[in-house]
Amino acid sequence: MPASASSSTSTTADREIILSRTFKAPRALVWQAWTVPEHFAQWMGPRGYTITVQNLDVRVGGVSRYVMHGPDGTDYMNVAEYTDVVPRERLAYKLGDAEPPDPHAFDVSVNFSGPDSATTVTMTMVFPSVEACEAVKSFGAVELGKTTLEKLGELLDRLSA
Repeated sequence: MPASASSSTSTTADREIILSRTFKAPRALVWQAWTVPEHFAQWMGPRGYTITVQNLDVRVGGVSRYVMHGPDGTDYMNVAEYTDVVPRERLAYKLGDAEPPDPHAFDVSVNFSGPDSATTVTMTMVFPSVEACEAVKSFGAVELGKTTLEKLGELLDRLSA
């Protein structure tokens, strides 16, 4: 059995991107940043991008929709269908650019951990194929994701002040 567990891990490792950051903010506040539309719109997306939240329906089976507006004027539709929601602990959803079921959607899990004075957010994205993951990496998704988490930190600092 350890061999199959090992091979299971290796089959997703080549299709995933993991981003993690610790914030000096309580989990309840970090959770609100992910689930309250007014907060979400202030940080989601890389620097230079803005967000229009159409709706956030953060519950198992709920579907959230938001448009990411690029600095060049391009709009990117985002549709998240939630598969797991544990308040202040975990969000899991399928993220795509079309209504579910979107064949190009990928799995995202966001875990919130740590003591109340500091929250670590670990976001894992698992893509349907190695090629899809590599394509996302090739346009700079890892760096763009890091700037998105920087914006989250800036919002949390403002909300904590």
